[in-house]
Amino acid sequence: MPQTALNPRSLVTGGAGFIGSHLADELVTAGHEVVVLDDLSGGFADNVSAQVRYVEGSITDVGLVNSLFDSYRFDFVFHAAAYAAEGLSHFIRRFNYTNNLLGSVTLINAAVRHHCRCFVFTSSIAVYGASQTPMTEEMSPQPEDPYGISKYAVEMDLAAARRLFGLNYIVFRPHNVYGERQNLGDKYRNVIGIFMNQVMQGLPCTIFGDGTQTRAFSHISDVAPAIAKSVLVPEAYGQTFNIGADTPHAVKDVAEAVQKVMGKDTGIRYLPARNEVLHAFSDHAKAHRLLGARAALPLEAGLERMARWALRVGPRPSRDFAEIELEEGLPPSWAKSCTRT
Repeated sequence: MPQTALNPRSLVTGGAGFIGSHLADELVTAGHEVVVLDDLSGGFADNVSAQVRYVEGSITDVGLVNSLFDSYRFDFVFHAAAYAAEGLSHFIRRFNYTNNLLGSVTLINAAVRHHCRCFVFTSSIAVYGASQTPMTEEMSPQPEDPYGISKYAVEMDLAAARRLFGLNYIVFRPHNVYGERQNLGDKYRNVIGIFMNQVMQGLPCTIFGDGTQTRAFSHISDVAPAIAKSVLVPEAYGQTFNIGADTPHAVKDVAEAVQKVMGKDTGIRYLPARNEVLHAFSDHAKAHRLLGARAALPLEAGLERMARWALRVGPRPSRDFAEIELEEGLPPSWAKSCTRT
């Protein structure tokens, strides 16, 4: 197909997953020709729109990545592929760095060689660690887990690639994003999806610790559009943005709200606390100012929207992660059927 300035060609990694599939839809609406690359390790093929070209494969496959760039000559790369189980990352360190860091470097190399106009990276507020809240982009990141370390390493590598090769980039640090198409069967991440999956099975919502830890939960409709539109804002190039909701909520309150919108009271089961940041929410003034991005959907409305979708698709079976590398200190609820690697 002929390529024009009005129809940029974009690669979306992780485009069969939650954030990536919504991002791909936004880009199609904006007139992009979209190629999705996803290995279906956490996503589903039916999340991918018929309006995009879907390629099943991994960002760690150097040959495949290079062939895609050779074939399509992408203008933009929207890199949303990652295994984002932050707490589990302590116990799957090699897997974490291979997929989240080395896979990203493979994409950056290809983007440099093909002179992409901009590389948009979905990072995480996990890079901040236990900094004071609200977290701001001016703070010095001090990630406390391998997931956050890998994300920050990619951010630093993008900055180095810009200095040496002139690769434009934009970094987004979203947090606790929820909504339709979330993988309900992943018991290691996305607490709202976990809660909804448990409630549909008549099970109590499980919480690590006493549930007073707080997060600002962000509906996907307040995140994906801003990421998609960012490449049209030259002032955003070379910048890092927090993005998401402004109001933090206690996890136990969210569990109760999920049960309310789903019309079923299944109670709460408290598990031993795990090693995690207790309070994590960020400031979004920079995204407001440069991108016009504002969180518009209140938590209850977002939960209602997601609940309607979840009840329609039904519960998904939860699977144990099959490649646990370290079992020392692994939460008991995660230790079942572990395979040591």
